[in-house]
Amino acid sequence: MRLRRRARSLSPFYISAATLLATALFVTAGCGYHTAGHSVQLPENVKTIAIPAFENHTTTYHIEQTLTASVIREFTTRTHYHLLNETGEAADATLRGTVLATSASPLTYNASTGQAASVLVVVSMSVSLTDRQGKVLYQNPAYLFREQYEVSQDLASFFEEDSPAYRRLSQDFARTLVSNILEGF
Repeated sequence: MRLRRRARSLSPFYISAATLLATALFVTAGCGYHTAGHSVQLPENVKTIAIPAFENHTTTYHIEQTLTASVIREFTTRTHYHLLNETGEAADATLRGTVLATSASPLTYNASTGQAASVLVVVSMSVSLTDRQGKVLYQNPAYLFREQYEVSQDLASFFEEDSPAYRRLSQDFARTLVSNILEGF
């Protein structure tokens, strides 16, 4: 008899604990997280993507080539799409980019010399992916990427670091762009 009474008195506790556990599982199951790269949002008929050289509306030499090459490399390594460098009838979609602005500004200064110790480079871009009919599949008119580099204070071993900074920035941009296109953000 004692066991029965104890079991009956604990049963509401077990029911509320089970209800709480089921509620927690239900709430966390719909949190919206997914594994990157597994949620391709492009239409199934897109098999070939043309990526012509990005346009450069700045005075920064060859920045468009660096950005275009990084995007092509990222698409090649992460996706199964066939890539073309020219637009035309063969492409199911076309990815166009425009470098809108670039800037390089001193970020920190050497206290003893007053010279710049580090520089921040900023690149602003616009990108759109359209299908054959001109329908926009993905668009972001306001990409903004930053990269910092240290300025060498030794004139004998001086090496201009802006080109490597632009390469690092272009790699970050390419990773972000391809992820955004594949995941539909």
